Amino acid sequence: MVGEMRFAVVGLVSAALAALGGPLEKARDAQDRAALGRSIQELSTAAASRPKDPAAQYKLAQAQSYLAEVSIEQRDKNAARSAAENGIQAAEKATSLKADSSEYHRMLGTLCGQAIAGGNLLIGMKYGKCALDEVNKAIQLDPKNPMGYLSRGVGNYYLPAQFGGGVDKAIADFQKTIEMDPKIPEAHLWLGVALRKANRNAEARKAFEKSLQLNPARVWAKQQLDKTPVQ
Repeated sequence: MVGEMRFAVVGLVSAALAALGGPLEKARDAQDRAALGRSIQELSTAAASRPKDPAAQYKLAQAQSYLAEVSIEQRDKNAARSAAENGIQAAEKATSLKADSSEYHRMLGTLCGQAIAGGNLLIGMKYGKCALDEVNKAIQLDPKNPMGYLSRGVGNYYLPAQFGGGVDKAIADFQKTIEMDPKIPEAHLWLGVALRKANRNAEARKAFEKSLQLNPARVWAKQQLDKTPVQ
C-alpha cells in the first residue's frame, strides 16, 4: 500500500501537452492558480451543458489536474486534493463515454495520483489502485503514446524499489518518452529530477536546461535547476 500511496505523487504529471502555448498551460507554467480557477469555472459550465461530450469532460479534468499540480508544487495539499478529486469525477465521465481513449485513462490515473499526493493513508487506499491501473490501461490502449510512459515514469520515481519501482526504472521511462518525442519539456524536467535523485547532478542540470529551452516559462523547472548543485 505504501507503494500505491506514493505512485505518481506530484504528478503522474498532469502532462497533456498538446497545446503548450494555450491558456491552461500558460497558467500552469506560471503557477497561476487564480487563472486556472477562472478557467475551471468556464470549463465546468461547458461540461455541464454537454454531459455526453467526452472532450468537454476531459478538458475540465485537465484543468483540474493542472490546478492540483501547481498546488502540489506550492505545497498546498488541501487544495491539491480538492482539485484532483473534482477532476477525477470529470475524467471518470470522459472514460465512461469513450473507454478506448488512452489519453483519457492517463488523465484519470494522473488525477488519482495527485489526490494521493494531497491526502493521507485513507486517501491512498482509496485512489492507489486507480493511479496504477489507469496508467497501465493507457499504455495498453496506445503503446505509442509517449505521455503514458512519462506518467509511468513519475510513478516509478515515487514507488520504492522493493515495490517494483525505483529511480532506475523512472529514468528508463523518461528516456523512452524522450526517444518517442524529444520535444516534450516535462519529460526532460522529470528526467532531471530522477537524475538528481541518482546523484547525477551534472546530467540533471542538462536535462533541466533542455526542459527550459523547450518551455522557458515553466516556473517549476527553473526552481529545480536552481536547487541542483553544479557537481
